[in-house]
Amino acid sequence: MSEQENFDEHKPNSKRSKRSEEDVRKFREAIRNGSKDINNPEALEEIVQFLFEHEEFEEALFYIDRLISFEPFNAEAWQKKGMILNNLARYEDALECFKKAISLNPVEPEFYINQGITLDNLNLVEEALGAFNKALELDQSNEDALFQKGLTIEKLGRFEEAVSIFQKVLQLDPDYYDAWYELGYCFDFLDKPVEALQCYSRHIDSNPYNYNAWYNKGIVHNRLGEYTKALECYEYAIAIKEDFEAAWFNMGNTYANLGRLYDAIKCFKTALQYDPKDVTALHNLGNAYEELTDYIEAINCYSRAIEIDKSHHESYFGRGCCYDALGNAEQALVEYLKAAELCPEYPEYWYACGDTYYNLGKIEECLECYRKVIELDSNDAEIWFDYGDTLFEQNRLEEALDALNRSIKFDPKFAPAYFSRGRVYLSMGLKDKALCDFVKAFELMPDLVKDFKELLSEYVDDPLFRDLLRKN
Repeated sequence: MSEQENFDEHKPNSKRSKRSEEDVRKFREAIRNGSKDINNPEALEEIVQFLFEHEEFEEALFYIDRLISFEPFNAEAWQKKGMILNNLARYEDALECFKKAISLNPVEPEFYINQGITLDNLNLVEEALGAFNKALELDQSNEDALFQKGLTIEKLGRFEEAVSIFQKVLQLDPDYYDAWYELGYCFDFLDKPVEALQCYSRHIDSNPYNYNAWYNKGIVHNRLGEYTKALECYEYAIAIKEDFEAAWFNMGNTYANLGRLYDAIKCFKTALQYDPKDVTALHNLGNAYEELTDYIEAINCYSRAIEIDKSHHESYFGRGCCYDALGNAEQALVEYLKAAELCPEYPEYWYACGDTYYNLGKIEECLECYRKVIELDSNDAEIWFDYGDTLFEQNRLEEALDALNRSIKFDPKFAPAYFSRGRVYLSMGLKDKALCDFVKAFELMPDLVKDFKELLSEYVDDPLFRDLLRKN
């Protein structure tokens, strides 16, 4: 089943609490009744800071402009306006404010840091790194400058370099909990799960309400096969953010990994309540029903996924498997062919097409599909076996022998290939070679003796094979 990606949001957004809304209401009332003097710069600074912290950015912008009208050379005020505009996604305007702040005070590292953050938001990566480096020239031990530089490096996929930077941040301040989160994120991408878990745990110790940290920690546990621990993490994430659709989805996957399919179904359905058009959740819900042999409900889920995304080849294939299980080979073939058309590089799809053509008695079409599988995965012993066995049934002995030789080459312990090659040798009149293959086949899989007696009954009393059959 598909797994969601990690969330890289070290400061997750959360719904504003009723208490916070009440605080804002009271603050506005204080402004209206004159308790907060909007003609006093100090009072304006307090108003702006309060509104900024409560994410009332449009309102904060009004008051910061009023403050600047009183103090046009206040570098801190220009910086604050830039930060407000940055949060309003007015990045170009924000940069002008940071430029003004720097012109008034060119030795303040914080101005360059916030300038760099906005440049990064504009995807001007080199310019952003230049701003962070300028801040570090002014203060080489500035944790915030290092941290923001690490974030930008991380976004570029330079995880080893980012790790080094975040470790420097933590050397300067072991309690910089956002750095622990990002360090865990980088270690996860570097396939260092133990280190990632340690970092996420350190972050959670300081910031236990970061649902993304719990979620990412759950993903790491899941990759390690520690499904119970993964479930605990997803449950914490959901307890903090009930509508965290990705956590419900991954919890469903984890329950499925544990074989708890009914629990998985509940989770997928909950995820779909929050995002009804999540194609992967619909597909995995169908997969769970399919494993429970509820093929009709599975088909319904796969069909809903396809309605949303006509190119979702996995759901066509899933629907084909269900029709196959219901005995409707013709419709199964339609679904398999559609999946193969959408994603022709998947050998599994062509294999299913070939098997279904075989079951429908369309042998040439079957062989053509098997050849496509071989083109995509030429080292697969099983496809060479099926290809060779089918050729043998068509009395194409030389081709069958070549295919079965390849099957044995790629898996010397694949008993059915020896058995089928033995049958080919018999058809060629090469009894001694056939005997050697049957000896090997029975050694690897004793139950094949029954197949010999059923399929090759005319050789049961043959002196060459009689002793072999008695021993087995």
